[in-house]
Amino acid sequence: MTSAILVLNAGSSSLKFTLRDAAAPERRLLAGDFEELGTAATFRARDAAGAILVVPPVAPAASHAMALGLLLPWLKQAMPEISLVAAGHRVVHGGARFTAPVAIDAEVLAALDALVPLAPLHQPHNLAAIRAVAAAAPGLPQVACFDTAFHATIAPVVQAFALPQALADEGIRRYGFHGLSYQAIANRLPALLGPVAEGRVIVAHLGNGASLCALQGRRSMATTMGFTALDGLVMGTRSGSIDPGVLLHLMSAKGWDEARLTRLLYRESGLLGLSGLSSDMRALLASDDAAARFAVEVFVHRVVREIGALAATIGGLDALVFTAGIGERAAPVRAAVMEGCRWLGIVPDATANASNGPRISSAGPATAWVIPTDEEGVIAGLTATTLSL
Repeated sequence: MTSAILVLNAGSSSLKFTLRDAAAPERRLLAGDFEELGTAATFRARDAAGAILVVPPVAPAASHAMALGLLLPWLKQAMPEISLVAAGHRVVHGGARFTAPVAIDAEVLAALDALVPLAPLHQPHNLAAIRAVAAAAPGLPQVACFDTAFHATIAPVVQAFALPQALADEGIRRYGFHGLSYQAIANRLPALLGPVAEGRVIVAHLGNGASLCALQGRRSMATTMGFTALDGLVMGTRSGSIDPGVLLHLMSAKGWDEARLTRLLYRESGLLGLSGLSSDMRALLASDDAAARFAVEVFVHRVVREIGALAATIGGLDALVFTAGIGERAAPVRAAVMEGCRWLGIVPDATANASNGPRISSAGPATAWVIPTDEEGVIAGLTATTLSL
């Protein structure tokens, strides 16, 4: 019998899951997802070899709770040799209090509920999955692993906004996100970079959500996301950094309220807003449309600009790492970013970049790499450690 950890990443209409070996969290036993929950729900799963597994039907209007009520019994049937010993959850916001993974109880759950206003489009769904597991498997231990926790090492001077101290005392400061992905990369750096892993490394987590993180000693020194996951880079449908005066103008000139501004910033901007075509980088790279090309150029410009800012923060650059969907698979984007970073010592290797690395630069003062992220493996490992499995 193999002890296993169920890793869950709940979105607004999705639930991604993997089953990991509790004794070797890097070992994936099974993976799958529920998509379009609430409207046209689907359920898919694959075994460790990637073979498609037969799954039961799911009601089109299924909720997160219904999905987990279906998933847990199916796992017992599909993998009778597995003993489920814990569930580990990606929770986007841990606030100032939760800077390490934590076993979930009623008091912790209440504290996480209080953080919903800091991540209104993510946190409620993360917590819904926790409650659904508690209802479907009441005795199963659960652990919350936070996207913000990795950035607890950022210095106060970097965390601060230039606002009255009373607001900072209420928790308004830079938190940073994608921390589980950055932890996954930090874990892998020594094997690939050797001693350079402890130096000045900037990691580019480029996907539908995108951010950068500057590392020294494999610890977060600065990151592009701030109080929310809106800040920093251009993203699929999110604006990234914007002059707050634009929002004040839209409120006064157009009468836009919080709901309208939220829709603009989270759903209608980014690559989708710039191109008018798609939020998917693959579609934009394949398009001959001028607006699509412009959207990619703006995306690259902002990545290069923010790399420069982070390099200034940590005093230079020894290595640049690309990860996540765009970072791992969009060679033209990586090529353009590396060209923009030649001044930092990056010498692109076109052949290596076309084959996705892992090293995608020639000899130079700084190197560039493609390293796949593994947030689920990090969550499984943190869950095992937290519960002493």
